[in-house]
Amino acid sequence: MSVLDQLKVIISTLPDQPGVYKYFDDEAKIIYVGKAKSLKKRVASYFIKTHDNRKTAVLVSRIRNIEYTVVDTEYDALLLENSLIKEFQPKFNIALKDDKSYPLIRITADRFPKVYAMRNPVKDGSEYFGPYSSLKLMYVVLDLAKKLYPTRSCNLNLSQSNIEAGKFKVCLEYQIGNCNGPCQYFQSETDYMESIAQIKHILKGNLSEVKRHLKSEMTLAVEKLAFEEAQQYKEKLDMVEKYQSRSTIVSHSINNVDVFGIISTEKAAYINYLRVANGIIIRAQNIEYRKKLDESDEELLMLGIAEIKSTVDSDSEEIILPFHLDLGKEFKITIPSSGDKKKLLDLSVKNAVFLKNEKVLQSEKLDPSLKTDRIMETMMKDLHLKVYPRHIECFDNSNIQGTNPVSACVVFKNGKASKNDYRHFNVKTVVGPDDFATMHEVITRRYSRLVNEAQPLPDLIVVDGGKGQLSSAVDALKSLDLYGKIPIIGIAKRLEELYYPEDPIPLYLDKKSETLRIIQQMRDEAHRFGITHHRNRRSKGFTVTELEEVAGVGEKSAASLLQKFKSVKKIKGATLDELKSVLNGKQSQAVYDHFHPVV
Repeated sequence: MSVLDQLKVIISTLPDQPGVYKYFDDEAKIIYVGKAKSLKKRVASYFIKTHDNRKTAVLVSRIRNIEYTVVDTEYDALLLENSLIKEFQPKFNIALKDDKSYPLIRITADRFPKVYAMRNPVKDGSEYFGPYSSLKLMYVVLDLAKKLYPTRSCNLNLSQSNIEAGKFKVCLEYQIGNCNGPCQYFQSETDYMESIAQIKHILKGNLSEVKRHLKSEMTLAVEKLAFEEAQQYKEKLDMVEKYQSRSTIVSHSINNVDVFGIISTEKAAYINYLRVANGIIIRAQNIEYRKKLDESDEELLMLGIAEIKSTVDSDSEEIILPFHLDLGKEFKITIPSSGDKKKLLDLSVKNAVFLKNEKVLQSEKLDPSLKTDRIMETMMKDLHLKVYPRHIECFDNSNIQGTNPVSACVVFKNGKASKNDYRHFNVKTVVGPDDFATMHEVITRRYSRLVNEAQPLPDLIVVDGGKGQLSSAVDALKSLDLYGKIPIIGIAKRLEELYYPEDPIPLYLDKKSETLRIIQQMRDEAHRFGITHHRNRRSKGFTVTELEEVAGVGEKSAASLLQKFKSVKKIKGATLDELKSVLNGKQSQAVYDHFHPVV
């Protein structure tokens, strides 16, 4: 029995239930882990269709065995899939690139717990809050908690017997108000643990409970006529109010929700997570995934949610997402279109975009070719091309009242000017200021030559002008049997709109897009190059015309003089013998007499 037949037997026995499947290669090594709402349908889909993605086809060709685990819900499958991917790191699964450990706030399991920041948690009964992708945010929260409810930072063994035996003395932390001295029972264990409980409320974002507690203590102090103590609680209450007003970004009605935003490219996905309580962002985290099998945003976000939920202490039942995901009945999924929740989602997506830009810039600095490929990919998509426009040629016409008409061709390769490939054309067949005919002539001359010399054709042609110039260029390509083989567009100056052949509706690109910026740069460079050549030609033309006014001196003779003397001024100052080194005797005498008339 062949391998495929063996796999088909396994597939036929798969249950129509949620679960996780594992693919093994010929060395019994796990090469892919996936989740499914229906194991039978999902696994069978790999073997009953042709895969356009090459990596998927390679994966299927290497499968030699299949194992699976049935779970109760698809969300359970998601969590198990995430766990197995991290454990086995299969070759064909997406790679989690966020390998740095985010800081956490730890509350130890000691008799008098300590509260501090750390990384890499250990399983010793301690409680952990986080992770925090922003150190600043974490320390703002931690400082608030410590100022409101001072806790010890020492490593003393504060057992009841040790304290009762008087083994410890209060330290400097007590003297400066950072600790209330539990080592000498200046603070009771009951009171200390109440402080810990309030700190947990702060770390969870439950500031309303913290304010309630502080108000209660302040009232008790007033009733005892302990006005100095009451003032201290009042100052702490003001501190919480100030923190809350500074931290609130949305309505206080938004409580206990998780927000996930995602932005992706062809090769990677970037996910941002925000934990919101009482309108305050109390936690944030970013992760990056490298794609392996052209995974969709839905698949990647599902995996990201499982990854973050496995590391974050969140009991929220509402999740704000940019699109619907089936996470089971235990979660309420919200896809906001407006209001405060939409603002939160936009903020999360904005953070994902910042993460993407940061990673892209870092990669491009290490490998500049990545930037080139990214720009080429962007231009290909923006301009609806089938290949990267690595070689682009742009044309612009120049003339002044129909005199000395010229056209310029500038060449960009990989998004940058290739000046050695620039060309200019002195128009030969057009009389007067006719841009359409000029465009037809230069396009014909340019590409007939490239074809005759078997030189590579460009990936894109850009003509400076609207429908008229574009139509003329298209007619020229048709006459050469090149239309349809080279994409061509026109750019109009007024609104920077792009025109396509046979499409009356122009394309408008974002004014800040890289694609439009490069096309504008090409257009402006073609205009500059053409104008420069036109001026030089006119200048030379005026000079030659002045020399040709001399009887017996033609265009060739004038050109010879200019080649020898470089300018008319030097020709005027030349002696008769010097002129004879270029012209015959009669011509030399005529030129000399023209510039040295007898008075």
